[in-house]
Amino acid sequence: MSLRQLLLRLPCYLGASGPRRGPLDTISSVVSWRGQSSRSPAHWNQVVSEAEKIVGYPTSFMSLRCLLSDELSNIAMQVRKLVGTQHPLLTTASQRSLAEITELIHTALLVHRGIVNLDELQSSDGPLKDMQFGNKIAILSGDFLLANACNGLALLQNTKVVELLASALMDLVQGVYHENSTSAKENHITDDIGILTWKKQTFLSHGALLAKSCQAAMELAKHDAEVQDMAFQYGKHMAMSHKINSDLQPFIKEKTSDSLTFNLNSAPVVLHQEFLGRDLWIKQIREAQQKGRLDYAKLRETISAGKGVTSAIDLCRYHGNKALEALESFPPSEARTALENIVFAVTRFS
Repeated sequence: MSLRQLLLRLPCYLGASGPRRGPLDTISSVVSWRGQSSRSPAHWNQVVSEAEKIVGYPTSFMSLRCLLSDELSNIAMQVRKLVGTQHPLLTTASQRSLAEITELIHTALLVHRGIVNLDELQSSDGPLKDMQFGNKIAILSGDFLLANACNGLALLQNTKVVELLASALMDLVQGVYHENSTSAKENHITDDIGILTWKKQTFLSHGALLAKSCQAAMELAKHDAEVQDMAFQYGKHMAMSHKINSDLQPFIKEKTSDSLTFNLNSAPVVLHQEFLGRDLWIKQIREAQQKGRLDYAKLRETISAGKGVTSAIDLCRYHGNKALEALESFPPSEARTALENIVFAVTRFS
């Protein structure tokens, strides 16, 4: 899995007498997407660990030991007794459910993305029947996760939250469709999509779920439209910043394998193509092709020598600053600091 989604379930402590913590504690689905350890900043794991302390328990799925814990069972029994009351703890449990629903949707899309293109298989890849069976299992597994997510959404009993997450799922499917339709073309390496188009497609496939989940968390906590919009802006720009950081890794890592491939529709490449012009970009592509295959090491050196990489770093920091600006409208708190540190972790390149 190229991305491990880490949900920062920041619970709500809003009672009838007013909030004991800032509104950011209600962003139960704010996500810090952890890449593979070899592609993450050195300080990323530390930032995530500090955020987990605010959440109160390890993120992603709880460990088996936690599930079998007598203490956890007792807590669950006490929570059941609160059903039907107006205790603020129940509001928190609605937001934790939202975080899990967001993770289910994201994981389902990752499982679906793992489907193998059977037309591109070679004899060395293994028996065709095994690959076909694997594809069927991936489709069924992803559908199962999505079905559970839809069921969880219904249990939240909030029409606006259901609408937000449903629209986020629609955005995800649309974004993935654009990606697949582009890569399916024989000449996809010469497509001139431009950075504006890249931003739109990236928001659909990588940013919409996080942005709308943050907004939905605020809706569950009954915050007004202005607060919800600030949460949306944070999620949107944080996701964009993280995606650009991920795209930059093949170009800024000190030790990069010569055989490492990279997406030709990634941010540094798109920006490089814009600065260079379509004709020169096609020429560079042809010069990097050897015996019908693309020499990624040579092409990486060519792109690194241009303005695309530095411009992508600037764009990453731009979106990071926009995310920080959104956080400024919230009162200082441990949650706000944790969210700021997540931004710093993906916008620091030295």
